[in-house]
Amino acid sequence: MIGATGDIGRQICAQLIERRVVPTTSRLQLVGRRGGSSQTAAHGLRADLRDAYSEHAPLIDVAVAPEDVVADVIIMAAGATPPAAPGAVVDRRELAAVNARVFTQYAERLAEHGAGHEVIIVVSNPVELAVGILAKALGRHRVIGMGAWLDTLRFRREIASTLGFPRQRIGGFVVGPHGDDLVPLWSTVRVTGLTVPERKSAVRRARGDRSLDDFDGEIAAAKTRIGEVASVDMTAAFAEVYDWPPDLRTVTRPWLTHQSGAKTASGTANATVELIDTLFDGREIVVAGQVRLDGEISVAGQPVRSVTGVPVVLGPEGWKQVLLDDLAPDEERRFRASLDKTDAMLAQWEL
Repeated sequence: MIGATGDIGRQICAQLIERRVVPTTSRLQLVGRRGGSSQTAAHGLRADLRDAYSEHAPLIDVAVAPEDVVADVIIMAAGATPPAAPGAVVDRRELAAVNARVFTQYAERLAEHGAGHEVIIVVSNPVELAVGILAKALGRHRVIGMGAWLDTLRFRREIASTLGFPRQRIGGFVVGPHGDDLVPLWSTVRVTGLTVPERKSAVRRARGDRSLDDFDGEIAAAKTRIGEVASVDMTAAFAEVYDWPPDLRTVTRPWLTHQSGAKTASGTANATVELIDTLFDGREIVVAGQVRLDGEISVAGQPVRSVTGVPVVLGPEGWKQVLLDDLAPDEERRFRASLDKTDAMLAQWEL
């Protein structure tokens, strides 16, 4: 667990043990930075986890250098994080510049000292940059970002809330980058127990008469609106978001959570632990994740050779096949535009 002592790292460690994803016969390694505050905090976290879960805790140890990391599954959650505060603005270019050094350091050390079979789950942001750097050094099929899976779970939850079903009955994926440029694939939405006509009717009811061609404008207007409301009454802001369409809530509710001064650590940890559980389970399961593609799919007639979120088959050795059916025209246009933005960002780092 690289970045174990951060807000999200602590949540991931606790959920891994509490949900018994890491058995008592295995080892959980908490990775801090030598000379930094995380070096001492990692020892404190180890003691706290032992106190909380002594009956079923795995062996927990501490590492303080990239070359000391030894694991079958590595979670990358290190680096600077966006601020959580009212009015906070995220400068993704500055975040990328700071965190790229962290990603590169670990990528080089893992390539030099690793066993060559580790699977890396990326939590850090910008997730596309982290996946690009790590995949270049370690092999692209061993690296997957959890951002698209978190967005997918949020999308399914918002649809379930609108329709009055539990999330387990909702299928469907979000692709593209993690953040405002995500692409909710309404064409992939399925509802267990409904016939095809019933499902189409339910999707129309949840989505309304809208197109993803207008989604950027909707997001901008929504953030302006709830930002104004939140500055006066945060409770009213969350209540107003509840009445918006599911895909718009998928983007704006996490943003509002950060504006409230809280963070999305619990939801992020849950999505990450689900991916880890899949790797440990031994089965191959379809999830969404940020991966480095090399022409496996085409969007708007152009082969994709970039880092982006797509549905993939994930198993103990990493991700394999990409599973993406033909998209609706507005989905394809938005996906292509998001890929162009990601390509421009990655080009700055020669990825």
